[in-house]
Amino acid sequence: MMKRFNICLLLLLLVSSALVAQEIDTIPINTKGLEIKLKRSPLPTRMGSILYKPTLIAPLVLTEKINYWRTSTQIGIDVNQGAFSKNWKAGGVNSLALGGLINYRAAYSKESYSYTSELRMEYGKIRNKDQLQKKTRDRIYWDNKANFQFSKSWFFYGSVTLETQFDRGYAYYKDKDKDNAEQQSLISKFMAPGYLTESIGFEYRPVPYFSTRIGTGTAKQTFLLDTAVINPRFNGGNFGLRRRQGARPPQTFRNELAFQVTSELRDKQILKNVFLYARYNMFIPYDRKLEHIDHRLDMTLRSRINKFMEVKINAVALFDKDSDPEVQASQNLSLGFGFTFPR
Repeated sequence: MMKRFNICLLLLLLVSSALVAQEIDTIPINTKGLEIKLKRSPLPTRMGSILYKPTLIAPLVLTEKINYWRTSTQIGIDVNQGAFSKNWKAGGVNSLALGGLINYRAAYSKESYSYTSELRMEYGKIRNKDQLQKKTRDRIYWDNKANFQFSKSWFFYGSVTLETQFDRGYAYYKDKDKDNAEQQSLISKFMAPGYLTESIGFEYRPVPYFSTRIGTGTAKQTFLLDTAVINPRFNGGNFGLRRRQGARPPQTFRNELAFQVTSELRDKQILKNVFLYARYNMFIPYDRKLEHIDHRLDMTLRSRINKFMEVKINAVALFDKDSDPEVQASQNLSLGFGFTFPR
């Protein structure tokens, strides 16, 4: 009986403690005056709805045009001068040489079509004391070529080329009847001779700086506008023009059909600041023997000294039986100023 009483008393104490604790946790707290007040923002405010007005922005239209043309111009001037006193024991002769060249190239390329026009003009003279003036260079070369690409490295092309010279050309000799004095004889001049060549065929261009033309259909016209240059002593071949019998004037025009191969290496850098240009042309007439095949090799090696000065070596080897039965050769070394536009 006593145990039951104790257990009931213990349960009563536990329930009372729980009720007292619950009453303490739920005591209401007065929060008046405890509100958090924010300071007024210094930024301006606008009450009400905001209306947005759209602004129309005109589209930007590009007016740039694609230029399919590329042009370049090279101008070179070289001067060579030497002077000696009368008592210069090593010997020598006073001389003055002046030369110049202009190379102009315009190229058009769009998709599979391209066109190139190249004009090379060279002229130079030298004057030695007590001697006649002589030319060191004299050439006009104008080449026009249109291409149509049908594979990665092969093109179908058509070209027209004009080649002649600026000034009169002379052969020099000594006349025994005039105390071995130096004499000159006219052998060439502007368009005497002059060559116009038309060619169609295929061109192989594996890299931008090298190409080979195979002209399966080529025609060349030879012009002789002045027959005074015909000199049997120096022009034995008469430039391929036939001599007429009797008192009739010699032939001044000739047309030939031929097979032509032209290879060109354009300003390839072979060493630091050293560039090589080479052009080889072979002309095989259809109506003549193989001994009348014409060959011409032009080479230019140039090295830049600084931005404006360069050293240049020009060499030409030519075999044309219509002009001379032997190989003709010329070489020129010059130090001068060179300019290229655009740079």
